[in-house]
Amino acid sequence: MDTMFTMLTQSGYTENDFDLIVTGDLGKLGSDILRDLMRKRGIKLGQNYIDCGNIIYDVNQKCYQGGSGCACSATIFNSFIMDKLMSGEYKRIAYLATGALMSTQSCYQGETIPCISHAVIVESPYGGK
Repeated sequence: MDTMFTMLTQSGYTENDFDLIVTGDLGKLGSDILRDLMRKRGIKLGQNYIDCGNIIYDVNQKCYQGGSGCACSATIFNSFIMDKLMSGEYKRIAYLATGALMSTQSCYQGETIPCISHAVIVESPYGGK
């Protein structure tokens, strides 16, 4: 959330300047929490926000919060999103490949699970909005 908020408040772009805003694999719960936290900071994520884990995994699959953020985001970006950028359907996307730095020992040691996200703005010369 902090990376997305910083990108949207310091880049000169608003959430409406993107054809798509993409996160890696926050899952259904994480996406709902992100929308809520962003709304509390004055940014409403609309229909142009998607989460790659939500695209790959259906909530009825009982996979709980999805899979690997780097695998989900790479799979969706290199197929679905790249095709739309190359065809000119998308002009500008914000890509935040979210992920958690998991360790099997962290929970046993009472530590938090650190998370990471880099924000990348990808633009196509072929069209879009």
